[in-house]
Amino acid sequence: MVAAPPVFRFAPSPNGLLHLGHAASALMNADLAAASGGRLLLRLEDIDPVRCTPELEAMLLEDVAWLGVPFETPVRRQSEHFDDYRAALDVLVAEGLAYPAFMTRGEIRRFAADFEAREGRPWPLDPDGAPLYPALDRSLGGRGRKLKIASGAPFAWRLDMTAALRRLGRPLGFLETRGGEAIEIAAEPALWGDVVLARRETPTSYHLSVVVDDALQGITDVVRGRDLLASTSVHRVLQALLALPVPVYRHHDLVLGPDGRKLSKSRGDVALRTLREAGLSPADIRHMVGLTAPEPATPSASGPTGASTAR
Repeated sequence: MVAAPPVFRFAPSPNGLLHLGHAASALMNADLAAASGGRLLLRLEDIDPVRCTPELEAMLLEDVAWLGVPFETPVRRQSEHFDDYRAALDVLVAEGLAYPAFMTRGEIRRFAADFEAREGRPWPLDPDGAPLYPALDRSLGGRGRKLKIASGAPFAWRLDMTAALRRLGRPLGFLETRGGEAIEIAAEPALWGDVVLARRETPTSYHLSVVVDDALQGITDVVRGRDLLASTSVHRVLQALLALPVPVYRHHDLVLGPDGRKLSKSRGDVALRTLREAGLSPADIRHMVGLTAPEPATPSASGPTGASTAR
């Protein structure tokens, strides 16, 4: 029996202009798919209706085409598949593994600050540096929840991590490819606490939609930036609870800016289209992100030129 080809995906959000970090991930996925005889899918993670716009989507697709990254069509837009994510959330709610959480971000920060002032020790933070959800409303009864929701109180659906891990009753892990070898990484989902699964106005979150999409699209290999390595622990919990297949992961080094921080759309780091308009070619972009060796520099009176560093 012939094994099915591996399936990779590039999954950006059309909420800003693509930068060198996106280019590195897109090109790496394309290279790995080509080398393995696999497939490459493009997914648009556009669950935020305010920040994700048709204009930004059009520019994203144009940038990906300019890079020469081949992908299959049709493109999957998450905004067109909210029912898939809602169905997964309904399973978790029905099994008592998700609950409506009413504390706002500001209230969470104030709770953490009050705790630290009172107890003289820090409130725990998740791997991204945000305060863990206090879960004061996790034990709120059904009547109390209905009354708060009926009153119009904003809420988010959160995973009851304690109940989820108790339900699974076993440690979780995932395969991470490094240096051509696959190693088992232990998942540490408890570090994240009760993560958001959906909000009242949006029936999904990044964590929920990404595991549902990877399963529905048959993704076998997830290649993405190292900044998402810790999130994989949350994804493993959701995959186990929803009986979803587990891809093999590869979290590559990030392309860093001159200040040593990862590139960011929100900070306005140099966009791919800006580099293109300045006369750079896709081959130049490959060199800049470290996927091919740069051409030997030609000595000149002006001296060497600088280049971005790929980490």
